Amino acid sequence: MQLLNLHNIIEQKQWIDKIRACDWSAAKFLANLLEQDKFHEVLGEGNLFLMVEEENVVAFCTLTRKDCIDDDSLFPWIGFVFTSQEYRGQRYSGVVIDYACNKAKEQGFDTVYLATDHIGLYEKYGFSYIESRMDVYNEMSRIYCRKLIAN
Repeated sequence: MQLLNLHNIIEQKQWIDKIRACDWSAAKFLANLLEQDKFHEVLGEGNLFLMVEEENVVAFCTLTRKDCIDDDSLFPWIGFVFTSQEYRGQRYSGVVIDYACNKAKEQGFDTVYLATDHIGLYEKYGFSYIESRMDVYNEMSRIYCRKLIAN
C-alpha cells in the first residue's frame, strides 16, 4: 500500500474518478471540488491524502485550512475521512489520519480539528470532543481536536 498526496501526482483524473465512485455522497462532493478546481477555493490551503493498493482507493482524508465550521481561529482541519467498504475494520482511516497529523506537525501545528456527526469513532484515533456547533450547511456538527505531541 502507498500513501499519496493527490496534489503531487500526475494521474489525478483517474484518482478523482475513483473517489467519485466511492459509496459516500461527500466523496462525490469532494470529487466535484477537485474536478472543478475549487478544492482550495472552498477548503483553503491543503491537501488530499490517499492510501492506495494498486489501482484501488483504500482510504483518504484531507488536511485543509477550512472545513464546514466557519471559524478562522480553528485550523487545520482533518476532513473527508473515508475507507472503502472492502477495507473497513482494519483501521486504515487511522493510518491516513496519522499521516495527515504528521504533515500538520511538520508544518508547525500543535493541534488539528475535525467536524463530524459521529460519536465514538474519532476518539479511538486520539481526538477529544470540544463542542457542537451549527455548520455552514445548517447542520449540527461535533467539533473534535487532537493535540500533536512533539517528538
